[in-house]
Amino acid sequence: MKIGELAQQSGLSASSIRFYEAQGLIPKVERLGNGYRRYPPQVLQTLNIIRCAQQAGFSLEELKKLLPDAATGEFNQEELVAGLTRKVEQIEAMQQHLAQSKAHLLEVIDGIHSRPEGISCMANAERVLSSLNP
Repeated sequence: MKIGELAQQSGLSASSIRFYEAQGLIPKVERLGNGYRRYPPQVLQTLNIIRCAQQAGFSLEELKKLLPDAATGEFNQEELVAGLTRKVEQIEAMQQHLAQSKAHLLEVIDGIHSRPEGISCMANAERVLSSLNP
């Protein structure tokens, strides 16, 4: 299939597809006599994997290690499982950090809402901000 058709089916721009090819994420493809690229149908599946993996936070460098080998089309199962496991661990660490940040922000909001009577907004802001310093 030509790049325009592949772009339409994958939801990616033609320039993104050319970029992924240049980065080695999809195999180099044959060119027709007129210079057009001709992509095999399997490239669509690889592009879908790339899109999903990027949404999950994988970098292009990480993706290179997880995608099927460009020459054989085979996955390296050990590398794939290890990479996916690392990403799950990173996501869990990020979730923990985000939960701590959320709790801290909720404390600040509570501090703002529990302004002592008779204290100005400016004085309350200083009170709340001073409580943030360790």
